[in-house]
Amino acid sequence: MQYRPLGRTGIKVSPYCLGTMMFGAIANPDHEDGIRIIHKALDAGINFVDTADFYSQGESEQIVGKALKGRRDNVVLASKGHLPMGDDPNSQGNSRRWLTRALEDSLRRLQTDHIDLYLVHRPAADTDIEETLSVLTDLMRAGKIRAIGTSTFPASDIVEAQWVAEKRGLARFRAEQPPYSILNRGIEREVLPTCERYGMGVMVWSPLAMGALTGRYRKGEPLPDSLRAKYFPGQMGDERRLEAVEQLMPIAAEAGLSLTHLAMAFAIAHPGVTSAILGPRTMEQFDDLIAGVGVALSDDILDRIDAIVPPGTDVGPLQAAYLPPALTESGLRRRPVAGRAAA
Repeated sequence: MQYRPLGRTGIKVSPYCLGTMMFGAIANPDHEDGIRIIHKALDAGINFVDTADFYSQGESEQIVGKALKGRRDNVVLASKGHLPMGDDPNSQGNSRRWLTRALEDSLRRLQTDHIDLYLVHRPAADTDIEETLSVLTDLMRAGKIRAIGTSTFPASDIVEAQWVAEKRGLARFRAEQPPYSILNRGIEREVLPTCERYGMGVMVWSPLAMGALTGRYRKGEPLPDSLRAKYFPGQMGDERRLEAVEQLMPIAAEAGLSLTHLAMAFAIAHPGVTSAILGPRTMEQFDDLIAGVGVALSDDILDRIDAIVPPGTDVGPLQAAYLPPALTESGLRRRPVAGRAAA
């Protein structure tokens, strides 16, 4: 395993990060099975584990905590806060009130006294970024966090946070966790260059495009019975994405690779990417993914991929990605009209 620097933190991490979103009630409720997968990942040289409080409402963190007993010191542990953890409107977001409690809850579930990388899971338009950086700075000074970062932040929000941190003497975001795959390359335009400019590590999620790059989803065939197809049928059945997959499959075959290994190798080939997050549900899936850890793509293969999905472009939507309020709230896109509106 060739370890890479996580931005300018001084921390070294594996190019594959084990994501644990599928551990718990949402996908694999067998705690012992999740623990076995985590142990196998550590034995294979992966030293980077990512979770979040939101994953199965804390159950994923509980599984990770049990798995890391006796091995915690050799693991770079990342977790996240922001998404709802109940019906209380204040049990979510990026406020001092919530992030303080969210971190304490995560530490308890993870059975640890600190988290190596604590990420803000999404932006919060209703919260001043200074408020968020201030509480995270205090939690770092208390020794409960080693480094802080963001997940799925637009480049403009990353820049603003860096400026505020410098102006106010607060801790800086040191990492970003955006979506990135052959089918979703939008971050190549601004997010990756911005992270490189500020010395931020980048661990990308969904390098398999939420399963589209496994070969299970094929043009002209019914969608398989899967969680992705259940929750995102429009995305998983998008004709543009399915057509791109059909064009990618011969490239993988000619290179002697599975589509999965082609996709993972692509994700970690970008110089701005530190790690790609694996999200296995089963041991079989993990074994398949880890088998491709040493794959490197030639310039010829990368050029052929560029011809199918040009740099900086997205093929169809990624429904789990962040959309700013300006796009989701109609009132921010429509100027009020005085008097009666035209029919």
